[in-house]
Amino acid sequence: MKRKLPAALLGIIAIAGIAFLIGQRWIGERVFSSAVERQVGIDRSAELPDGLHAYVCGSGSPMPDAERAGPCIAVLAGKQGFVFDAGSGSIRKLGRMGFPMDRLEAGFLTHLHSDHLDGLGELMLQAWIAGGRATPLPVYGPQGTDTVVAGFVQAYDIDRGYRIAHHGPEVARPGGFGGEARIISFTDTADDERVVYQKDGVMIRALPVDHAPVDHALAFRVEYKGRSLVISGDTKFSLQFARFSEGADVIFHEALNPQMVGKLGSTLAARGNSDAAKIMADIPDYHTTPEDAARVAEAAGAKALVLYHMVPAPPARLVERAFLGDAPSLFEGTLKLSEDGMLVSLPANSQEIDFDQLF
Repeated sequence: MKRKLPAALLGIIAIAGIAFLIGQRWIGERVFSSAVERQVGIDRSAELPDGLHAYVCGSGSPMPDAERAGPCIAVLAGKQGFVFDAGSGSIRKLGRMGFPMDRLEAGFLTHLHSDHLDGLGELMLQAWIAGGRATPLPVYGPQGTDTVVAGFVQAYDIDRGYRIAHHGPEVARPGGFGGEARIISFTDTADDERVVYQKDGVMIRALPVDHAPVDHALAFRVEYKGRSLVISGDTKFSLQFARFSEGADVIFHEALNPQMVGKLGSTLAARGNSDAAKIMADIPDYHTTPEDAARVAEAAGAKALVLYHMVPAPPARLVERAFLGDAPSLFEGTLKLSEDGMLVSLPANSQEIDFDQLF
């Protein structure tokens, strides 16, 4: 009897294994169907309160990172949507977050470095197909934005024809693909800023920032129903930017840790990659350290500081404190390191700031 028991148990296990293998397809189909019913065609933004909602669609840098897309912040202000920069992979992250592409009013470019705009073609494509646009997407940016937009339109022109032929003009509206560049230009006045968008209670202002030798870099401030957020783009430490951000609920600020970048550079040099080592030596002087970003937020009297476009982005929680350096001691408000999928919500006419991680 004792010998028969293990044999019987093995038989039961074998039968269960065979049943699982036979039923695996059925189980997979059920799981897939359930996921579709829960997620597809659902406007997740409909549950958000009226106010400003910032979607971190890209928190990374040009450095390889499987978890982070290139720099991108999307903003839903009431019923109007905007996307600020479109780094590589960011628009797919934005889709995963459930951003309502049919509400997209415009795209904005902080400057014309490739890592901030290499997803622009996909943004225009999704605005056209997923957003159902019948007119090109307005793309606001510095001098040269017209050249960038025209280049992407040309690159996607063959694809545009395929989609119209396949889906028909009722779905792929022929006039809706592409972008319409709207140049933001300034005088030489150092403290110049201006309103670049104003509609239905939403105001967006732009400020020139110092990212030399990159010309005409911009920061943006979005205001709606008593709430405000600021997006730095790439910039050196700037008290002018602090004044521009005065009283903001949230500042989204780029950050570079020079010690970590220095370590990367010295290691590359020691291993014979002098070109990459030179790049590591060059980049700290036109970015902002976490400590200086904290100083900006403190000077501005901001309620929260969210670091994005981090160089190098911390690869693990254990590294985050080292990346921040002394920043936590320099800012009294809420300090966060962003991740792709972060949603920051500012309900209208309130003091509340809600942080959520959508994936």
